[in-house]
Amino acid sequence: MNRGNIASSLLSTMLRANVGINSKPADIKPEILLQLYDIENCPYCRLVREVLTELDLDVEIYPCPKAGERYRPELIERGGKAQFPYLVDPNTGVELYESLDIIAYLFESYGMRKLPLKWRLGSLQTISSMLASAPRTMRGMSAKTGVQPELMLELYSFESSPYSRVVRELLCEMEIAYIVRNCGRTQWREWMLPQLRKVLKITPDSQLDNRRQLQAEEGNISIPFLYDPNTGVGMFESADIVEYLQDNYS
Repeated sequence: MNRGNIASSLLSTMLRANVGINSKPADIKPEILLQLYDIENCPYCRLVREVLTELDLDVEIYPCPKAGERYRPELIERGGKAQFPYLVDPNTGVELYESLDIIAYLFESYGMRKLPLKWRLGSLQTISSMLASAPRTMRGMSAKTGVQPELMLELYSFESSPYSRVVRELLCEMEIAYIVRNCGRTQWREWMLPQLRKVLKITPDSQLDNRRQLQAEEGNISIPFLYDPNTGVGMFESADIVEYLQDNYS
């Protein structure tokens, strides 16, 4: 993976400041995973994914890149138009277009708290998200369809992770549906590089189930982490994950 790719992804993260990184878990978690029809570099979709990280809600992602033929027709049949994002909540039967409506719904239904000021200023967040899309140009936007695995891949991620972004962009281009296991940060130790935590022998005591699970099963917390239940393979490092996806599902 070339340095320019990561550099522009880091720039996208910086343009959104600390949004889509920290988590304050929702009071209620859905019994059945939420479903999001999504385009990775769409600025409106980004807003929803940021809130999913903020509320620590896992989600099934159904990628709908331009010229995609796998999930776009399905979305049009469900909602009547190819507009993104589109949230499906199988727990309540609610289905929604419009990012700001989806965000309000998530806070009301699962956060059980007042919509934060930054999300009440939705137009400002939208402009900022558009700026964050610019450095990635067309990455994660156009279909280069791959093979959909029988069982959905699981990506341990948080929205503004620059390294997770390059993996999600590829999954979107390949039209591979997957589960995001959100792993936002809740304490200062989690801002330290994994290598530094290892040297200093610091193990963050995360509040989040996904981070606790990753630490227990892998002995490490580094984002992204991909688990493929079809092969039993689990791996850290975005470059290795990208290579694995291209070798096995392109």
